[in-house]
Amino acid sequence: MPSILEIKDLHVSIEGKQIVKGVTLTVKQGEIHAIMGPNGSGKSTLANTLLGHPKYKVESGQILLDGVNLVGQSADKRAKAGLFLAFQYPVTVPGVSFFNFLRSAYNSIKGTSNTPQTGEQQASSFFQFKELMDTNMKLLQIDETFASRYVNEGLSGGEKKRLEILQLAIIKPKFAVLDETDSGLDIDALKTVAEGINKLSGPDMGVLLITHYHRILNYIKPQFVHVMTDGKIALSGGEELANQLEEKGYAWLKEAPQT
Repeated sequence: MPSILEIKDLHVSIEGKQIVKGVTLTVKQGEIHAIMGPNGSGKSTLANTLLGHPKYKVESGQILLDGVNLVGQSADKRAKAGLFLAFQYPVTVPGVSFFNFLRSAYNSIKGTSNTPQTGEQQASSFFQFKELMDTNMKLLQIDETFASRYVNEGLSGGEKKRLEILQLAIIKPKFAVLDETDSGLDIDALKTVAEGINKLSGPDMGVLLITHYHRILNYIKPQFVHVMTDGKIALSGGEELANQLEEKGYAWLKEAPQT
């Protein structure tokens, strides 16, 4: 059976101010859900809350992964459970190479034994992990020289986002939360990043794609589209809803009946 991520009546505050005001959403492995909405609607707050950022306080509600409530669990435990967050603004880590960063992340999440898990062998040695990384860099058409570069140091926005997709490819989570992955990308970089996401999406990974603009949905086709305004999901539908937003913007939602 596919894994299920369930968000149930979630209320979240920051420094006493409520931002998310009762979000309910279910995502299954193999599904792509897009959450759209204007600035300040709570989209990024929702993304960070799912991965356990300590700045965000869950006032009430649940985040269930295969029936286990993740609220109160640390970010590393959520990652081990199968969640992944691609940041809107990836941070720079001077002095740490991508290879060492990704190997540490992989072994922390997956373990270091040689026992196969979900059909994959654990990368317990330098050479095992190098083979894994080389394979995925070729899949995503990323130059091998990036492996020795420091994490995000001196990289363009597009390069940073492509290397986050590399992390996604190596870790292979059950659910990927992509927080405005299209932010700051020109059209060529956007196409490249979208192509990488499409290569990785499939029956073993659910995707929650958070975006402000319609343009990324020209390249990544979600089965479900949700519109978030004022901390709530105001409307849900299919690709036609995203097309409506492209034509009308968000102002018309104030008159639309909420679902």
